[in-house]
Amino acid sequence: MSLKGRSCWVVNIRMVTVEALSLESIGRFVTCSEEIRFEGENREQVYGWVEGVLIGQEYARQGKVARGLARRYMEKMTGLSRAQVTRLIASYMASGRVQVTVYRRRRFWQRYTRADVELLASLDEAHETLSGPATRRILEREVQLYGKQEYARLAGISVAHLYNLRKSQRYRERLLNYTRTRPTAVSIGERRKPQPEGQPGFLRLDTVHQGDQPNGGEKGVYHINAVDQVSQWEVVGATPRISEAYLEPVLKHMMQQFPFRILGFHTDNGSEFINKTVAGLLNKLLIEQTKSRPRQSGDNGLVETKNGAIIRKHIGYGYIDAAHADRINDFYRDYLNPYLNYHRPCAQADVKIDGKGRKRVSYKRYQTPLETLSLLDKPAQYLRQGLSIDALKRVAAAISDTDAARRMQQAKAKLFERLRLTA
Repeated sequence: MSLKGRSCWVVNIRMVTVEALSLESIGRFVTCSEEIRFEGENREQVYGWVEGVLIGQEYARQGKVARGLARRYMEKMTGLSRAQVTRLIASYMASGRVQVTVYRRRRFWQRYTRADVELLASLDEAHETLSGPATRRILEREVQLYGKQEYARLAGISVAHLYNLRKSQRYRERLLNYTRTRPTAVSIGERRKPQPEGQPGFLRLDTVHQGDQPNGGEKGVYHINAVDQVSQWEVVGATPRISEAYLEPVLKHMMQQFPFRILGFHTDNGSEFINKTVAGLLNKLLIEQTKSRPRQSGDNGLVETKNGAIIRKHIGYGYIDAAHADRINDFYRDYLNPYLNYHRPCAQADVKIDGKGRKRVSYKRYQTPLETLSLLDKPAQYLRQGLSIDALKRVAAAISDTDAARRMQQAKAKLFERLRLTA
């Protein structure tokens, strides 16, 4: 116990046999110590001392006067208020002990477990952290299409709470995050916006350059990104140079990966594609070429967003020697392109005209390109000869979305390991 008087001195006093004092002694002590205030050093000490007094004075057997005197004595010696001492006495009368109550904060019930958070982090690691709606769509497909019940609880999550789980400590510990730099777009195209009118086969085409060798050296590999405007079916290719000799085989190879007939190419106004060589190449392939209009930044916006969301996200910004174009092409053909079209949901635009004639665009549907293609009116009429929607669906059903993403990530890791060894 510590003693404090008017002079504000502090004296530590150890009370050894105070529990055995008589009631007369306690009464004289309380009367003579009106000017002195006592305090306990800690809660455990105070509670133990109060329990000792209550036991030593046989509080439960005493009358009203004796109890009141014992109460005043405990208030004086502990520095507790009358209400606090009353609660301690009530605890003693109920259980025979005066103990510190272990407080447990009330918590909201948690629906999503630690295992769910780790599963979400694993899925985001495989898909490289897609948007909330796209991730939720993948979770739904894992359960509904592929029967993976470990995703059942996460499949019903709201987009808002999905982002909450991504902020949790366990998610951040589990997921490897990479800092991205700002993407830069490279463009190609005739000054007319294509009008597909709901028909697939009108591609938006763009190129992405993988940097130059340090200190002004050789040009890096070029990526060619082609996205169908209606279904968002996407095919990515790579070429060491932008010239007819290199482009023609790459473009032919890319067009063979589209399940429908190609009717048009739309590009931006980059000089690498707006030239006679490329125009002659497209004429050979009987493909109509259009290019973006001035002050219409959205004409080729679809493929430019895919440049950042797909190529830059998976390949990055660092220099890659053009000699590796064939290896990158193999990775695109065997792993990345199938993943993008069969297993990665995209936001599909719904356009409505309001009462004032203005277009209102909303993005509430998240579907894979195959799902979008199969939902078109009579989709079989657009497919290349020898293909069917059922055959494409069998390809998608052969492996789940997340398994396809993990297979693609493993192939990408092997690709980059080879690039490092030959750098």
